[in-house]
Amino acid sequence: MKINFAPVTIPLHRRLQTAMVLQWVFTFLGLAPTCIFLFCYLMFTRYWLISVLYAVWWYFDYDTPARGGNRSPFLCSLKVWEYMRDYFPIKVRENPRHNYILGFHPHGVLVAGAFTNFCTYSTGFRQLFPGITSYLLMLPLWFRAPFFRDYIMCGDKESATYPLCKKKGGNAVVIAVGGAPEALDAHPGTFNVLLAHKKGFIKMAMEYGAHLVPVFSFGENEVYDQVENPRGTWLRWLQENLQKIMGVSLPLFHARGIFQYSFGLMPYRKPINTSPTGIPTSCTCTVMQPTAEEEFWDVCQEPCRTIPKDCLKNDNKPKRRSV
Repeated sequence: MKINFAPVTIPLHRRLQTAMVLQWVFTFLGLAPTCIFLFCYLMFTRYWLISVLYAVWWYFDYDTPARGGNRSPFLCSLKVWEYMRDYFPIKVRENPRHNYILGFHPHGVLVAGAFTNFCTYSTGFRQLFPGITSYLLMLPLWFRAPFFRDYIMCGDKESATYPLCKKKGGNAVVIAVGGAPEALDAHPGTFNVLLAHKKGFIKMAMEYGAHLVPVFSFGENEVYDQVENPRGTWLRWLQENLQKIMGVSLPLFHARGIFQYSFGLMPYRKPINTSPTGIPTSCTCTVMQPTAEEEFWDVCQEPCRTIPKDCLKNDNKPKRRSV
């Protein structure tokens, strides 16, 4: 296989973009295991007290991810996130009196669009939607990793109930609706959106009276190649069963490297444009009311009607779609 190396004359700002995305890829794939190893390793050294003190802190701070985390405006607004934004690039396109649930599609491999738009301040979300604070939900297992949990709590959350319970509004909970299973369908030129059995976020919106907003990230599936894994193959069977056991999916993805363009785990430089698709759907009834079931199924149909229509209008429309 011929290796296509990067030119030596690449400008410094592009090198910095690559370095920032490398940090993000490592954070997503390797930082949690590294932190767990460090925590255990310190227990058997003369620095064991660090792990013991942290374990005590962890015990008293255990429920913080479900209560809103420890959002850090300083970390979210660092200029380094602008380098990550410009690498692809990633953009967000345009009533703080309400709370919102943003149903993010598609999950992609590493959810680059959701992280950059809703966990950092680099794409101008605060300017486009003044008065609204966004929270990206993550799987609970990530908050079980020592040290790593404190890092991701600066911008992410484990539970949606805490911000949605705030009556003053101004909170937007971002949920990658398709979750881990959808990542197995993240192939370039496709957008496979899993909605048929994903109704928990709609029930939550109705229970808390939140406004439901479908959000589509055009280009999310273009930044990584993935080994072909059609349904019915042994690879897909293995991935789906491991996902059920572990809670996370294991897509066999690849793209480019740091100093060459032929292979590696660095994403391709492909534009990602994240945009709300349609107007917010008001979910004012609660699941306890007699008419709730009828309204629930009506609300369930709204994302199915809205997403395909808006996706087909997009200039970079994918070749295949599945809802």
